[in-house]
Parts: sequence; C-alpha cells; structure tokens
Amino acid sequence: MSPQAAQRRNPDETRLVLLTAAFEEIHAQGFRKASLDNILKRTGVTKGALYHHFPNKAALGYAVLDEVIMPEYVKIWSPVLDEKLNPVDALVAILERHCSPDFEEQVNLGCPVNNLVQEMSGVDEGFRERLKMMLDEWIRGVRSALERGQANGQVRDDIDADDTARIIVATFEGCTGFAKCSQDPTVFQDSIKALVRFCNGLRQ
Repeated sequence: MSPQAAQRRNPDETRLVLLTAAFEEIHAQGFRKASLDNILKRTGVTKGALYHHFPNKAALGYAVLDEVIMPEYVKIWSPVLDEKLNPVDALVAILERHCSPDFEEQVNLGCPVNNLVQEMSGVDEGFRERLKMMLDEWIRGVRSALERGQANGQVRDDIDADDTARIIVATFEGCTGFAKCSQDPTVFQDSIKALVRFCNGLRQ
C-alpha cells in the first residue's frame, strides 16, 4: 500500500487495518515472534501512527484478542444461544462447519485462542486474564444451551451440563492442536467427527 493511501485513512480505519494485519501476523508467527515491522510493511502505516493507537506491542496483542478474536468466536458459536434451535443440533452444525474449507487455515496454523493459551497464558497476566475470560464465556454459553435443552427435554437429564460444556470446549481445542501438529486435514476432520458423535449422544 502506498504512503498516500495510508495517509487517506481515518483513525478508526487505521486502527482496524492495524488490528487485522496484527492478527494475521500473530496467528502465523505467534505473539512473541510477531514483527511490528512486518505489520507496518503490510499496512503502509507509519510507526508513529501505530504507537498512537497502541503504546506497545502488548497493548496491540491485547486489542487483537479483545477486538478481533473474541468477536469472531462469539459470532461462530452464538447459534448455541438461539432458543429456537435444538442445542445439540446447533453444536453439531457449528462443529461440522469447521470441517469446511473456510477453516482450512485453522488446520495449518492452529486455533488462535489455543495458540495464545499455550504461548502466553503462563508468561503474561494480561493475556492470561483475557484468555480465561474468553474460555469461561465460551463454556458458559455451551452450558446454558445444554441446560435449556435439558429443560426442554432435548438433552439427557443424567449429564452435568457444566462438566459436559468443559469437555466439549476442551476437546475442540485439542482437535485444533492435533491438526496443527499433524498438518493433516483428515486428522482434524476425524477428531471433529468423534466430537460430533459425543454431542449426538447427549440427545434425550
């Protein structure tokens, strides 16, 4: 991108462009190896403009979690909260969608959340707090859906909704870790199919 094009952006657009490029860099390289210079080259934004929006690299990483990764996960997993849907049907649809080409990058690079949990939660409290909040909200949403299904006679009443929600989220994250390590889409697809069978077994 030319310097002139970068200069024509308004501040909100500049921030969004930086966050998008930072997400891509962090997803590909990890946070600690992510290069601010690469982000600036990709966006055409000046270093001064970068530091105007984000005072340091950590602040940029936190913003990527808060403003890019978290909203995307909310969008992907929000169907489980739809009271018009059978929660097991919603879970199965979400999981099966992850086997589509739209999520091929997740096989190659891993889940952005799982990557950051493994890399940063033990060394940076800001990342750990945000990641824990995100995982807790994710589990809470699945648990709420399962409890609604139990109340509606759609989900077995002999399961613990909280424990089951944790198993679903942890297994999903494990599937993405296996896929990244193997670099084999079939490993991911087979793992997701097993998780789908588990979810189908929750039906009343």
